[in-house]
Amino acid sequence: MSLRPDLAVIARQIAPDTRVLDVGCGDGALLTTLRDTKGVDARGMEIDAALVAECVARGLSVVQGDAERDLADYPDAGFDYAVLGQTLQTAMRPDLLLDELLRVGRTAFVSFPNFAHWRTRAALMFGGRMPVTRALPVSWFETGNIHHVTIADFEALADTMSITIRRRWFFADAKGLGGLHSVLGANWRAEFALFELSRGP
Repeated sequence: MSLRPDLAVIARQIAPDTRVLDVGCGDGALLTTLRDTKGVDARGMEIDAALVAECVARGLSVVQGDAERDLADYPDAGFDYAVLGQTLQTAMRPDLLLDELLRVGRTAFVSFPNFAHWRTRAALMFGGRMPVTRALPVSWFETGNIHHVTIADFEALADTMSITIRRRWFFADAKGLGGLHSVLGANWRAEFALFELSRGP
């Protein structure tokens, strides 16, 4: 099964024989890969009932739920890893969701589209309209994105919340921007970003 670039990176980072919770797991592509290649105890939560049914049909342990409400039912440090792939920007309170993610998982992986990418800026500057791009493929009235987060915004939030950023990956054209470590450069060039997070050092 082919994985989205951010999910492929996450799959490579996760250690075998660990416990993983994928929040907003979609069709279960990451969970399937982790279960089949790393022997991971892979669990998922997804709000879309049709996608939950698809995951269950694949033999995955996925429940229907709203992460902002239902993560509270999970125990502290119940998972080695918690994953939030391209979902943060759809949350009513991304800060509270990050808190919960790092409560249930010792390590968290969070990815999101970067609303400061140059194509987005150009669409607003020259067209005066909310952009439709590869990373943001639907019109403003159809999208589930309610918070337009940028890489610089996310880093500032992590600092405010005393969240440790262990590693970061930046992507454009479905490829990693290798060697790009400057947040300023990434904020301009990256279509989406992935962060590995933890509490403490």
